Amino acid sequence: MALSRSRRDSGMNYWPGFVDALSTLILSIIFLLTVFMVAQFFLSQEVSGKDTALARLTAQISRLSDLLSLERAGKTSLEDEIARLRASLSSVEGERDRLRGLAAASQAAANDKAEVGKLNSQIDLEKAATARAVAQIEILNQQITALRRQIAALEEALGTSEQKEKESQLRITDLGQRLNVALAQRVQELSRYRSDFFGKLREILGNRPDIRIVGDRFVFQSEVFFDSGAAVLRPEGRAELDQLATALLELEKKIPSGINWVLRVDGHTDTRQLTGNSQFRSNWELSAARAISVVQYLIAKGVAPQRLVAAGFGEFQPIDPGTTEDAFSRNRRIELKLTER
Repeated sequence: MALSRSRRDSGMNYWPGFVDALSTLILSIIFLLTVFMVAQFFLSQEVSGKDTALARLTAQISRLSDLLSLERAGKTSLEDEIARLRASLSSVEGERDRLRGLAAASQAAANDKAEVGKLNSQIDLEKAATARAVAQIEILNQQITALRRQIAALEEALGTSEQKEKESQLRITDLGQRLNVALAQRVQELSRYRSDFFGKLREILGNRPDIRIVGDRFVFQSEVFFDSGAAVLRPEGRAELDQLATALLELEKKIPSGINWVLRVDGHTDTRQLTGNSQFRSNWELSAARAISVVQYLIAKGVAPQRLVAAGFGEFQPIDPGTTEDAFSRNRRIELKLTER
């Protein structure tokens, strides 16, 4: 009896330690989840700030482009006005020179005393003409001076307009560079989500020879989804797309709403023509119908339609130029590409 009591007492001594260890483990998990949620919150705030800055930069570039157009129009008007005034100046100066010649001739005639009796009346007329010419010359000189002042003012205004145009162009260039940097950051963000998405798909689908990653695309052999010459999904293909839809739905929750992304589904065929029994008239129609079938199934599984694009390329984008059965098989494929819209 004493031995039994000792064993019961010994068994009860392990329980508090087990409870403490379990409590510590649960608290650690809660702490890690809290840190993850806080990090996601700050990441969303940072991306939202980048979207606001990007919109502000785009608006500034639009306003500066409008101002630059107005400056250029003003510059053209000033240049036309200067050309017109210069033409007027040339005409006035020519008239002034003609009148000066006439005045000189009249003065020479007045100084000639040899034919006084005969030329008195003509000399009086010439003197009157000379006086009128001198008065007109004075008026023309005043007009020339005024025109030159006006031309100088217009040239100064033109110089100011050109300087403003240069400054506006520099500001547009600077804002364009900042906009390019912001767009590059958005592309990098999308690339990061693309890598996560492809990694998730690789984890779900496993290492299969008929499914592979080529560059920025996830490539499925057509036989995974469709029978030969058909665009109706096979049951096995639906099972694969169920897993793809699950990964896409998780991705929609992670990518910020400011990133305008789509999943493009591309259909490809081999170069062999369809038989007369096919419901499709060409490989174009077959490849497009297959891409549409995949998109429609993903939509039925809850993926947002605005995040999906279907495209058919027929036989015109082969990845293997060979004519063997293996080459034909590689070219019959469905490609998924996560990209910007």
